Amino acid sequence: MLLAIRNVLNENQLKVIGKLLESGDFVDGKLSAGKEAEQVKNNQELSQKSPLHEQLNQMVMPSLLQNVEYQAFAFPLKVATPFYARYTKGMTYGFHVDDPIMGPMHSRYRSDISTSIFLNDGYEGGELAIKTSYGEQRIKLNAGDAIVYPSTSWHQVDEVTKGERLVAVIWAQSMVKDPQKRELIYELGQAREKLIDERADAEETGHVSNVYSNLVRRWSEL
Repeated sequence: MLLAIRNVLNENQLKVIGKLLESGDFVDGKLSAGKEAEQVKNNQELSQKSPLHEQLNQMVMPSLLQNVEYQAFAFPLKVATPFYARYTKGMTYGFHVDDPIMGPMHSRYRSDISTSIFLNDGYEGGELAIKTSYGEQRIKLNAGDAIVYPSTSWHQVDEVTKGERLVAVIWAQSMVKDPQKRELIYELGQAREKLIDERADAEETGHVSNVYSNLVRRWSEL
């Protein structure tokens, strides 16, 4: 299941982020790729040594982690700080699956949920193509929007044909490891929220809320 979240970042944040990235030290994206992914990866990433990471992360991370839609969908347990990627004309990232285990040895995490936050508009091409059980979906959202999807998904970034594509890419380990269970909990949670809003005192609302809470308790890993 894919989830598009609108306006994770506001216009003012995007302006500041854009200015910071204009002066950023970008390096070959292959430096952070695994052995398989580096064969199809052709982009640039903000150097991990760049002092800009702290300023960027102070805007991006709270905006995502405090988003109620993200919380309800991802059940984040461990969330890595973003990679800031740039694609100029001719750049692409062929079909691949994200590495299952990421991070340095002292703080390893399992990649369950991938998130791309779109940081700019005005480029052509550069769609995020994700293969799902319902077929291949191509995604290109407005600046400030995010797409959240299982890290198990086979996906690629189409070639940018004009302009420059900027994204923040974030991985998270979920409290609910199984993507099918996460989807069930998310959908049940959405129904529960609607019932609480419309029929808070109804008996069936209490039953649904009880089932939701117990499924989260049963399936979560802490």
